[in-house]
Amino acid sequence: MATLSIDPRVSVRTADFVTTDHRMLIDGRFVAAASGKRFPVYNPANGEVITQVPEAEAEDVNRAVMAARRAFDEGPWPRMTPSERGRILWKLADLIEQHTDEFAELESLDNGKPFSVARVGDVPLTVDMFRYMGGWTTKITGKTLPMGMGGEYHSYTLREPVGVVAQIIPWNFPLLMAAWKLAPALACGCTIVLKLAEQTPLSGLRLAQLIVEAGIPEGVVNILTGYGEGAGAPLAAHDQVDKVAFTGSTEVGKLILQAAAGNLKKVTLELGGKSPAIVFPDANIDLAVSGTASAIFFNHGQCCCAGSRLYVHEKVFDRVVEGVSSIASEIKLAPGLDPACQMGPLVSDEQYRRVVGYIESGIAEGARVAAGGPVSGVERGYFVRPTVLTNTNPRMKVVQEEIFGPVVCAVPFGDKDVDAIIRRANDTIYGLAASVWTQNLTMAHKVARGIRAGTVWINCHNVFDAALPFGGYKQSGWGREKGEEVLNNYLETKAVCLSLQS
Repeated sequence: MATLSIDPRVSVRTADFVTTDHRMLIDGRFVAAASGKRFPVYNPANGEVITQVPEAEAEDVNRAVMAARRAFDEGPWPRMTPSERGRILWKLADLIEQHTDEFAELESLDNGKPFSVARVGDVPLTVDMFRYMGGWTTKITGKTLPMGMGGEYHSYTLREPVGVVAQIIPWNFPLLMAAWKLAPALACGCTIVLKLAEQTPLSGLRLAQLIVEAGIPEGVVNILTGYGEGAGAPLAAHDQVDKVAFTGSTEVGKLILQAAAGNLKKVTLELGGKSPAIVFPDANIDLAVSGTASAIFFNHGQCCCAGSRLYVHEKVFDRVVEGVSSIASEIKLAPGLDPACQMGPLVSDEQYRRVVGYIESGIAEGARVAAGGPVSGVERGYFVRPTVLTNTNPRMKVVQEEIFGPVVCAVPFGDKDVDAIIRRANDTIYGLAASVWTQNLTMAHKVARGIRAGTVWINCHNVFDAALPFGGYKQSGWGREKGEEVLNNYLETKAVCLSLQS
């Protein structure tokens, strides 16, 4: 086993957990991979191994799926009263909240994000998601339907859990993405096999311990660690899985669809984005500068709805670009556990090379670097400076493709026709999110209607709440996460018709 390197700033409790003999949760028990294989987990701040976790493969996937199948077909969870399920979800939320600092340390150590951000963002939003969905358990209802045909009938609908759900989550918000997936599926009465991202498994494994402590029955939640090819692919293809919910890249989402085709299992996808932020000349410029900078630099730009295309009216273009560039230049790069950290490293060497490659591509195609650039100035770790590119055009890769890093392309516009601006914003295969910056309410609402995206923020960006549905148009996905809308992902509708004729 490789020598482990633990950041001395983590608490004793976190260090003890990180260095433990990690096991996966299958059928209520913590187990090793059937093959005995393990793989390393790295600290992105220095590239060193911090621990090792089991490497699940097809046999482990099958064990987990069959455990979920038994728990759904024979176990108590789908048959509990809704209020019983709700109380357990609230208990799980309370347990997570009690371990806020520990989860924030795990997210920072494993993903690279600042501890301060995880503590006030990722963990509280996770707690709120479980509580919000715990409240929905008692409000999932069918309808009584009047019949238009002749005769006497009593007709109604039932909303029933879809069954065994495979869930595959990404590495950018490991704990929060687990909550987005688990909470609504549990509220509906489903059973689950959750595959964690191989880059960031630690918070999910700690969550597994709290799931058992909260009293969720055996087999209801099964949590695997492993690679996409070895664990994710057989999970998506398994014929005892009734539904797949995936969050990740559009490229992998298409592979998930192919894998799910065998038994025509239901699929929801939350995929990539290339979100525009549009600044009109009448906007509050100080607010627009800070807001659009946060839109792209939040979570190191590793956010599917990052505002990576910045369209600014030519009257205020220089002022906005100078402001965003100034913020970019002042952001402190450091390990996430460093109290001075404002932006940590990217999650992995692979992601680092991807983002740097895009910056170099943009420069080679004629883009000008207004701030940042491909060299971080940090000696170790996967750090990329917040970067602002100007002098771009719609044909460049940096404008069309999702970079998933702290890189924004700033483009001036002078169109008097708002429809032309909307067309430019919609000139992408994606449709996840957008933001509009203006004090003109008519303009704000017109642009919000015209943009083909699942979320449009007005004078803000990256605002999330458990009640707000989130998902994309076009190649940004199918279905919605969060809010009442997400329940549709995990429910079947059954029509019942009774003849009242004697």
